[in-house]
Amino acid sequence: MKTRRAISLMFVLIIGILLLLVINLLIGSVSIPMLDVCRILLGNDANEIWTNIIYSSRLPQALTAIVAGAGLAVSGLQMQTVFRNPLAGPSVLGISNGSALGVALVVLLSGRLGGVALSRLGYLGDAAISVAAIVGALAVMMLILWISQQVKGNVTLLIIGVMIGYMTNAIIGVLKFLSPEEDVKAFVVWGLGSFSRVSGDEMVLFVIIMCVLLPLAFLLVKPMNILLLGDRYAENLGLNIRRSRMLIIISSGILVAVVTAYCGPIMFIGLAVPHLARAIFRTADHRILMPATALCGAVLALFCNLIARLPGFEGALPVNSVTALIGAPVIAAVLFGRRKDEMGE
Repeated sequence: MKTRRAISLMFVLIIGILLLLVINLLIGSVSIPMLDVCRILLGNDANEIWTNIIYSSRLPQALTAIVAGAGLAVSGLQMQTVFRNPLAGPSVLGISNGSALGVALVVLLSGRLGGVALSRLGYLGDAAISVAAIVGALAVMMLILWISQQVKGNVTLLIIGVMIGYMTNAIIGVLKFLSPEEDVKAFVVWGLGSFSRVSGDEMVLFVIIMCVLLPLAFLLVKPMNILLLGDRYAENLGLNIRRSRMLIIISSGILVAVVTAYCGPIMFIGLAVPHLARAIFRTADHRILMPATALCGAVLALFCNLIARLPGFEGALPVNSVTALIGAPVIAAVLFGRRKDEMGE
């Protein structure tokens, strides 16, 4: 019965993703009729301006939102499982802060040292920002992995990760203070997060990378389930806890690094969606929870992208603002509902 219910709910989520994908293509500052959207997607002759809007803006944004939302949600679930902490998320170990530091060095420091910030050099600047974000995230992740070999407790590792986050924020603060106002503004805009930065070949590469990383993350379902039983029981079952913890952190860190490199730091999805998936599917089995979390993340990201581009807003709202405004009340309701159930029992 539980399996049938889970399959039915996943089918509903897939339908929701398809519906939100279509709505994302239809609605925006320029309204495009449904029939014309179908003609454009089928490759038939249609309004040239509408065709350009669909292929250059709305479709890349929607596909980016789907894979980024799924990746961040899975990453958050991995962090919450390995640390057994409901407040753990993709940024808990400072990996997102490492990305931000890498971008800060490109956007802020390059302008001060070289006279021209790389962020102003068009495609070259965008590529430099993406590379810097990945390098920064991976550098912090390597540091965390080295530390994880030196300490045994998850709590200690968690605290060290938070301290690394504070240190990177301090360095970024100094760079902001020393940089011109225009460069600081460019960095702040990047920090707001957006699904609209990825287009064309970049979008295709991003989707391909995420389609490789997500199935690899799913291979860690078995050790994640065993870790839920506790360290002693897991060791009795033959699980190498330190190795499993390291693999889960690597998987989560790479997912965060890639998404941050292409979309900027997208907050809240990784923290909130695992709780939402647990509440909907009512299970702790990662064989169900992993795909459920990925689907819920895609749905929430698509919905937030749609809200950010609603007609009436000049340009688009920051995605981070939308994710927090929509996600926080939902998670609060889920936690209150869970508390009432516990009291009722």
